Amino acid sequence: MINTNQIARIALIALLIIGSASVLRPFMAALLFAAIICLFTWPLYHRIWLRLGRRDTLAAILMTLLLLVALILPMAYLTANLADSAAKMFDELGFALQNLQPHAPEWMRSLPVIGSQVSESWERAAASHEELMKLLGQYYEPMRKFSLQAVQLVITGFLQLLLVVFAAFFFYRDGVHLAKGLIAIVRRLGGELGEEMLKLSCNTVKGVMLGIFGTALAQAAVALAGFLIAGAPMPFLLALMTFFLSIVPVGPPLVWGGAALWLYNHGNHGWAIFIALYGFLVISTVDNVVKPILISHSSHLPLLLVLLGVLGGAIVFGFVGIFLGPTLLAVGLTLITHWIALQNKKAHEHL
Repeated sequence: MINTNQIARIALIALLIIGSASVLRPFMAALLFAAIICLFTWPLYHRIWLRLGRRDTLAAILMTLLLLVALILPMAYLTANLADSAAKMFDELGFALQNLQPHAPEWMRSLPVIGSQVSESWERAAASHEELMKLLGQYYEPMRKFSLQAVQLVITGFLQLLLVVFAAFFFYRDGVHLAKGLIAIVRRLGGELGEEMLKLSCNTVKGVMLGIFGTALAQAAVALAGFLIAGAPMPFLLALMTFFLSIVPVGPPLVWGGAALWLYNHGNHGWAIFIALYGFLVISTVDNVVKPILISHSSHLPLLLVLLGVLGGAIVFGFVGIFLGPTLLAVGLTLITHWIALQNKKAHEHL
């Protein structure tokens, strides 16, 4: 016989879950990222908490201020300068295209495979106003629109990070109680396996975040030194762009390559060559050396999943998805791999 009261309770609980999820959906990315950052920085918070006499609110306030300095101030600088810098860059590019030299530079003509085609297009554009306008229409406007979309993404990211820091305060302050509740739920639903999976997820998050942020910070610091030495324009802005783009394998080369091109176009050929070599041999090498060291104790995310995590995370979650996407994929990959290993172990035990 159907128990109508039980069905009504189940339906009510389902409606409450769906309603709560709908309300939190716009803020889910920020809340997830805040939880990941708090998990990653919890050892530092715990030391501060002990130093401040185990006062939760005071320690949470101090950690929130540290996050403001570490995340919000650099992001505010990037947001304030990126739009203006992008506009100046494309204005300068347009001016350079309208004042082309009659022949392409020797190094461009000597490029393998594409050198002759680039040289012919250069000479046609320099000789014909129509060809130049065609070149501008094909490349200039799409690149300008892409740049504006990138600026909008950064502005949205700044607002998301503000929400992340705000939510982090409550995660720090109430983290112990939230962790106990989560452990109780996992233990109830999954038993020992659930607790093991939860612990594995936490370790994976810490390892991946250490690899992502440690590598980003190392590449940005190394890049800043090179930009300062070479006299590149706005070195701190370029270093910040290197930091945020370091998670993408082709990200940093876009920054130091653009700086090398700017220096070359302004007559600093020696420094342009220096930045190109420095970027290839030093900046890009950091990713291959530092990241494996930092992330060695966690799952190593394949390149394809890194790209899918970055692109998919940015599409679904916005700016914070650049960091959130690969982290979630790393956790999922680690849990699936561990579960398969457990199943294989059980199958061998029954044989």
